[in-house]
Amino acid sequence: MDRKLNIGITYDLRDDYLAEGLSEEAVAEFDRKETIDAIEETLVSLEHSTARIGNVKALTERLAAGERWDLVFNIAEGLNGFGREAQVPALLDAYTIPYTFSDPLVLSITLHKAIAKTIVRSLGLPTPDFFVVTEISDLELAISRFPAFVKPVAEGTGKGITAASKVLDQRQLVSVCGEMLDAFRQPVLVETYLPGREVTVGVLGTGKEAMSLGVMEISLRNHAECDVYSYGNKERCEDLVTYCRVTDPMAKRAEEIALTIWRAIGGRDAGRIDFRADVDGVPNFMEVNPLAGLHPAHSDLCIIASQAGMSYQKLIKSIVESAMGRLS
Repeated sequence: MDRKLNIGITYDLRDDYLAEGLSEEAVAEFDRKETIDAIEETLVSLEHSTARIGNVKALTERLAAGERWDLVFNIAEGLNGFGREAQVPALLDAYTIPYTFSDPLVLSITLHKAIAKTIVRSLGLPTPDFFVVTEISDLELAISRFPAFVKPVAEGTGKGITAASKVLDQRQLVSVCGEMLDAFRQPVLVETYLPGREVTVGVLGTGKEAMSLGVMEISLRNHAECDVYSYGNKERCEDLVTYCRVTDPMAKRAEEIALTIWRAIGGRDAGRIDFRADVDGVPNFMEVNPLAGLHPAHSDLCIIASQAGMSYQKLIKSIVESAMGRLS
């Protein structure tokens, strides 16, 4: 499509929240200024006009003042609650303003990892056994298999995940769950730990038009935190992580499962789905990210696109064109 649009950009900027006193880990999902710069520069290079809006509060003020856009390029993660990623899309829906990426329902069910896993399991697709801990007494009723893996139920960017997330016995499980409940004020997801390879599948497009951008294996280097793609490993990925495009049978199976999940949940425009292999080498669903990071050099989806020979400009153009299909 050659139509030129007035595109607003919604986002949560790390520096804004750091200035309010939040910690580095608390703002880990939010974007750096260079990401917003890259997106805007790319949209302008595609001959669209742009307007930086900011977070949901800024969007609310500008809508109330009467501002409107043909399309909003939305990468706002939100700050509070299980529906935080859905706040901007829900507000835009109320004003019938189209936007990039998934709708409020998809963003809510995928942020809550246990809900996403329940849906995937209902499709008959592999995902590790799991249960949710809302308070420590829940562990008295749950049957745990060790090693297990523990993480907050609704965080991204590896927040809350450290080497201690892999627990070997009940004592460690109780301790780590207690620490996470206190630190994140949300339920904790406990999964059977899978020992195999970790891969992530990039998806581009919507519905039947969705396609795989490729599969990238994530390998930790010797001096990284062992066994876990943790917050620390992600923040220092250039030094601690090796990313490699893979096309073997395990990767092909992950692609098939990823597209089935993407279409089943109604994912739109672009995203990423993560897998880890079990003892038999079968890729198991871990989580889906329908609002994947777009830092040109640092974000997994952009790395996958680059490995597939797709430029950053073409990636952004493809996302916008997919969203334009919903314009009236």
